[in-house]
This record gives sequence, structure tokens and C-alpha cells, in this order.
Amino acid sequence: MTIQERELPPLGGDSGRHPWRRFVALGDSYTEGIGDPEPLSLGGLRGWADRAAEELSAGQPDFAYANLAVRGMLLRQIVDRQLAPALALKPDLIAMSGGGNDILFKRGNPDKLAEKMDTAVGVLAATGATVLLYAGPDWGNTPVFSAIRGKMAVYNENIHAIGAGHHCVMVDLWCLPELQHAAMWDPDRLHLSPLGHHTVAVATLNALGVPHTLEPLWPKPLPAQGWKRARAEDLVWARQYFFPWVLRHLLHPEDESLAAKRPLPGPVLGLARPGPFPAGHPAAGVNPGLKGGPAPQGQAA
Repeated sequence: MTIQERELPPLGGDSGRHPWRRFVALGDSYTEGIGDPEPLSLGGLRGWADRAAEELSAGQPDFAYANLAVRGMLLRQIVDRQLAPALALKPDLIAMSGGGNDILFKRGNPDKLAEKMDTAVGVLAATGATVLLYAGPDWGNTPVFSAIRGKMAVYNENIHAIGAGHHCVMVDLWCLPELQHAAMWDPDRLHLSPLGHHTVAVATLNALGVPHTLEPLWPKPLPAQGWKRARAEDLVWARQYFFPWVLRHLLHPEDESLAAKRPLPGPVLGLARPGPFPAGHPAAGVNPGLKGGPAPQGQAA
């Protein structure tokens, strides 16, 4: 479903460039921003949701943003741990994604995952908020991941059906040719690079029909390489990134110590952001408004 296929609050007018005032993002590492390190961002990560929120907040001083996503979470964990907190924040714009970890690491059934997602999206949409849904990227060119390409395609089709049923705004990453380029991905090939996060932010804002200042970045093609060299690089990648990642998920499937980087809504930039945070929280001790230094005594980071 595209932005033209559903009714959204009117853009522009006296209220600003768009009608939304509180944006909350739910999900896993993809939404948390893994692969896009930024010392001046809360938790040390930026990511596509932050990048989109930065644009959404421009010229709208009452705009607030929270990001509840936590790396490694399965869809069940996202629903169990993030849905109720998100509803309590009373957002009028919600980004919901999840299920990729289930398919990649747990051999999840895309139809059963879709049932969980449908229930969760129904709850979110019932609040009257605009809900963003994401069809996952095409990993067909990535070794190992190509084996789950069919499952991911089925899950994406289910996500499209869920979006249509609940009048959501779809952001279809499978159809973005830019994401086929290696420069869009972190060296671990599991997470987006800063350029990849930028591209997803552009797609999100375009789906919402919001004017923005982000420019699409088309990277130069990689030079051609022989089959032997490509396979050797694949083996190095699997040894350094993929197998350790799988092992961590098997040994520590539910890490209770991880916390959302932006659990409370607040300004995207500046000193008046959420906080202070308890010791151990990824945003504790970071004050992006003061170039990454610790927050002064009694001041929110």
C-alpha cells in the first residue's frame, strides 16, 4: 500500500509541514540503529528512525520522539515488552517492525509470525495513530541468508496484507534497489550501514509524504571481482560475523539487561531530552547537546 491509497491527516497549513506531534518507534536492532554509530546520539546510535525524526521535528518545536527498539528481540518480545509502553506514550505516529530475527535465527513460520503482527498492529491502529509498517529488504544476494529469501518474501506479503487491513502506511524495503549495494550494509551484513539507515529514513519520509532535506545517495558500484575472491570473502564474513552472531542468539536468547535508548518522548535534538537514566542504561551519562560529555548535575541528558 502506498501513501496515496489511504487517508492521512492533511499536510501543511498553519500546523506545519505535517500533522504528527509524537513519534514512537518499536522493533529490534534495525530500528534501534545498530550499524549507525553516533556519539552525539542517545545510546551512541543514530539509525533510520532518529534520522526520520530529525526531519519530522524541523520547524515543529512541540514534536517529541521515543524509540523503544532493543537489539536481538524476537517479535513476541517486541509485542510483550514494547507494545504497552508505546500505548502509554499516546503517540500519533508509530513505526512497527519485527520478525526478522525469528525467521533468521529461529526458523520462524512467516504465517504464524504474521498472526502476532496482525494482532499487535490492530491494537496500535485502534488508537487512531498513523502506523508505519516495513516490508524487509531482499537478502537474496547474501550467502546463508539467501536460504530464507522465500520465507522473507512470504512474510513481506503478509505484512502488506496487514497494512491494507489496518490502513497503515507501507515502507517497502524489498523494492529499494539501493539496498542491494554492499555499501548500504554494515560489514557484518546483518545490519544497515549509516548510508543504509539514511536510505530507509528517506523511504519513510517519502511514504509519509513529508517534505524533507535528505538526498537519496546512490553509491558507486563495486569493482568486479572473481568468484574465488568473492567466496573467500564470504568465508571470512561467516567466521567473523555470522557464526558468532548465531551463537550469541543461541546462548543468550533473552538478554534482560538491554534497554531502549529513548524510552520517553522528547525533543529529537537539544538539551531538553529524556533523562536522567539509571546506571547501565545505554543513554546514561551521555549528553549529546554537550558533544557527548556527561550531563551536568541534575540536568537531563
